[in-house]
Amino acid sequence: MSILSDPTASQSTQNEDAIVTEVASDINKQVPTFADLLPEQAQPYWEIIQTYPIIEATLIFLIFWASASLIRHYALNLIKNLASKTINDLDDRIIEDLRNPIFKTVVWFGLIVATKSTGYTEGTAAYISAFALSMIILAWTRAALSISGSLITTMSRDTSRFKSMDVRTEPLLIISSKIVLMIVCAYMVLVVWGINPVGLLASAGIVGIAVGFAAKDTLANLFSGVFILADRPYKLGDYINLDSGERGQVTHIGIRSTRLMTRDDIEVTVPNGVIGNQKIVNENGGPGHSMRIRLNLQCAYEANLEQVEEVLMGLINQQDEIRKHPAPRVRFRGFGDSGINLQLLAWIDEPQDRGRISHLLYKEIHKTFRDHDLEIPYPKRDITIVKQAENQ
Repeated sequence: MSILSDPTASQSTQNEDAIVTEVASDINKQVPTFADLLPEQAQPYWEIIQTYPIIEATLIFLIFWASASLIRHYALNLIKNLASKTINDLDDRIIEDLRNPIFKTVVWFGLIVATKSTGYTEGTAAYISAFALSMIILAWTRAALSISGSLITTMSRDTSRFKSMDVRTEPLLIISSKIVLMIVCAYMVLVVWGINPVGLLASAGIVGIAVGFAAKDTLANLFSGVFILADRPYKLGDYINLDSGERGQVTHIGIRSTRLMTRDDIEVTVPNGVIGNQKIVNENGGPGHSMRIRLNLQCAYEANLEQVEEVLMGLINQQDEIRKHPAPRVRFRGFGDSGINLQLLAWIDEPQDRGRISHLLYKEIHKTFRDHDLEIPYPKRDITIVKQAENQ
C-alpha cells in the first residue's frame, strides 16, 4: 500500500501540520505590545496616543529604529574599541558581522510590535509578523555563515591550540557548517510561515530522483568534492600536477571544482570529478614546502670526473636560493652516446621557483664549464673520405 493511500500516514501528516501551525501561532502570540513594554507611569499618556493608530504605529517604529541606530553606532563601537586591544582580529570581525543582524532585528521587531499594538491584523498586515521574523532569521543566518567561516579559518591556522584541525580540513568544515546553517534557516522560515517541512521533504524525494538522473555529472563532481575534502590529497597553497597536464597552485577547493593558478597567472577550474579519477602529484605533500630539483647534464669522456664534481659543488654552494640542508649533491648516472650522464640535485624552498632557479643554474653551469675548459658533449660525426686510385 502506498503512502498516498495510507490513512495512518495521512492522519500523521495532518497532525504534524497542526503542530507546525500551532507553533507559528504561539510565536506570534508571544510578541508583546508596545504598551506592555512601557512602565506604569507612562501608560496613561500612551492611551491618548492609541486613539490615533497610524501615529501610534509610526511612533513605535521610529523609537525602535532610533534604538537600533544607537546600538549599532555607539554600543557596538564601544565593544569594538575594547576588542581591538586583543591579539588577533577575530573578535573585531565578529563584531562587524553582528552589526547588521542586530540592527535589523531591532527594526523588524519594532515593526512587529507596531503592527500588533495598533491592531493591524487583517489582510496583508496579517503576514507582516511572519515576513519580519523571516527577515530576522535570514539576517542572523547570513551573519552565522560569515562568523562560522572566520572561526573555522582561525582555528585551522592556530595549530598550537587546535591540533586536530589544519588547513586541509578547513574547506570541508566551512562547507559542512554552511549546509547545516542553511538547513536550519530554511526549517525555521517554514515554521514561521506555518508550513510543514516534512510534507515538502516527502514531495522533494520524487523530484530529487528526477533531478539526480538529469544532473549526474554535477552530482559526480559533488561527491568527488566531498571525497577530496575528506581524503585531503592537497590543501590550499599546494602546487599539484595532474595527469591531464595542469600544474598550478591550489587557490580554491570547492564542493564542485578546484581552482588552480598556473605559472602564467591563468586560473584553471578543474571539476572535482576529473581530479578524483586521475593521479595527483602534490609537490608540497611532504613534511615541508621545499622540493628537490634535478638538472640533467653531461660531461665528456675525457673529463676528470673528480674535477667536474668539485666544480659543480662549488657553483651550487654559492647560490643563495639553494638550501644548505639537505645538502646538494652530484650523481653520475651512466654512460651516454656522447658523454657521461650526471645529475645535479639541490633543494629549493618553494616549488613555484623551480623553473626560474633551474634557468639561472643552467646559465651558471654553461659559463663555469667554459671557464674551466670542461666540454659539454654533443653528438659528433667523423667522416672519412677515401680516394680510390683510378684504374689504369
